[in-house]
Amino acid sequence: MPFYERGEVRIHYEEAGSGFPLLVLPGGGLNSTIANLSTPFSPLEILADEYRCITLDLRNANAGQSTGPLEIERPWDSYTDDHLGLMDHLGIERFLVLGFCIGGPFIWNMLQRAAARIPAAVLAQPSGSRPEMRDLFYENNMAGWGPQLCARRPEITMAMVDAFLTQMYRSDPDFVFTVTRDFVRDCRTPVLILPDEIPAHPYAVAMEAAMLAPNAQVSMYPWKDPKDRIPLAVRHIRSFLRAHRPA
Repeated sequence: MPFYERGEVRIHYEEAGSGFPLLVLPGGGLNSTIANLSTPFSPLEILADEYRCITLDLRNANAGQSTGPLEIERPWDSYTDDHLGLMDHLGIERFLVLGFCIGGPFIWNMLQRAAARIPAAVLAQPSGSRPEMRDLFYENNMAGWGPQLCARRPEITMAMVDAFLTQMYRSDPDFVFTVTRDFVRDCRTPVLILPDEIPAHPYAVAMEAAMLAPNAQVSMYPWKDPKDRIPLAVRHIRSFLRAHRPA
């Protein structure tokens, strides 16, 4: 089981396949782990025939093996540090990205910090902020992520978790959390968005991002149900990545 280490941070990652590098960000919110990559399809199995797929457990996910401090003043950037740092550790300068759920905000943040490294990105069922449910992510993580983390890590308190989640989800509780609409409007990176419609994955936010981004494509919707639509969505992902990966 390979690990990438940087100071107090220890990130568990896995690789599959060969070809141009593809960073795969699992869904599951702050409990995002490699094990979550089995649904709605398994990109490491499906895309490893064309790409060097790299994925990881999110720092401090309860069912994962990645650990590190809670960086209360910069929660989103701390995770982006892990993503970019892992690619640096592997000697990878340029890479494609496919992200599920929380991977959507992570991808926008990576594009804000390192767009020159990312030829294109796929955002599948991306997370976003609903105006009528602004505290959804804060409340869910205070109940379902924080208590287990504190039980495993006695140096972390619920007061620290509260401060971390407040900075992450309440300091700018709008749109995609990590970037502004103006950034998306000016972002030239090609993106493919596969919308969803559940409380944590608002269709309206995914479509707004797609309409703003000048080089965006959108998949059919719904693409996960019925399940026989998933292979068609995967074909769209394949063709999009092929069109934008460097020679």
